[in-house]
Amino acid sequence: MFESPFMSAVIFSIPGTPLSLNWYGLSYLATFVFGLVYANRRALKYPNMGWNKEINSDLLFYIMIGVIAGGRVGYVLFYNFPLFLENPLYLIRIWEGGLSFHGGFLGVCLGYILFSRKYKINPFVTADWVVPIVPMGIVFVRGGNTINAELWGRVTESPMGVYFTQLPENTLGNMVMRHPSTIYELVLEGLVLFVFLTWFIRKPRPRMAASGMFVLGYGVFRTFVEFFRQPDAQLGINGFLYGTDWITRGITLSIPMIIAGAVIVFLAYRKPIYDHKRGAVALSTDETDIKISKNTKTKKQKKGKKS
Repeated sequence: MFESPFMSAVIFSIPGTPLSLNWYGLSYLATFVFGLVYANRRALKYPNMGWNKEINSDLLFYIMIGVIAGGRVGYVLFYNFPLFLENPLYLIRIWEGGLSFHGGFLGVCLGYILFSRKYKINPFVTADWVVPIVPMGIVFVRGGNTINAELWGRVTESPMGVYFTQLPENTLGNMVMRHPSTIYELVLEGLVLFVFLTWFIRKPRPRMAASGMFVLGYGVFRTFVEFFRQPDAQLGINGFLYGTDWITRGITLSIPMIIAGAVIVFLAYRKPIYDHKRGAVALSTDETDIKISKNTKTKKQKKGKKS
């Protein structure tokens, strides 16, 4: 048992103004800075891949817009849709809190597509290039959740139990222990996935494989953690859906990720396209792949005639 490291959500504020910096906002800033440094280091390490600081900065801009916009839309639609129907302006009241990972994930996917159309490259080439940034972002964001004592877990009597002093259930001197579910997510969805993907992209692997591994891995870990995380009370009965005592919104959104991730990995290895070199993803277009394919066929035909 240990006490939650709860601190004020606001790090500091500017007197006389509504401006302030909070831990949650700082976690997103840290994600952006880490992503930019990570992508630029890879670009320097593999200069022949076609990536540079300007392109990386543009990509990170698309990613951050996707995370914030998609995260907010996802939270409203997946977790508070009735409130949105009552007051549509609730969607833009982001300062009140409320972002969904699954919504942010879809927003990032849309950002990948828009960015790739701009630079005329395959979206999976883009996704594979920066895929380890996502789990490290989870580390920062779940760290912010932990500091703020948000998204606490279910009641437990295990030694892993955390005492959340600010919860109403503990204000009268009670000691209700809960799972530190944000720490579970930080470790599994964040650190474990980051280490695995950093190792995985150093190996020869086909296009889509790294992205598929992330989607699959996140879906598995999030589904596992959902059995320790406190369900959202505003959904179903005590947070459980479909008349069960175990299905949560997080599970219904993560199971499709497991299926999608498995399909992506299967397709990646079924008809592999190796456009990497020494572990880095090549900046290539579909047109380039077609030309390479045609040239390969032509060479094979010439060899066949000679024989």
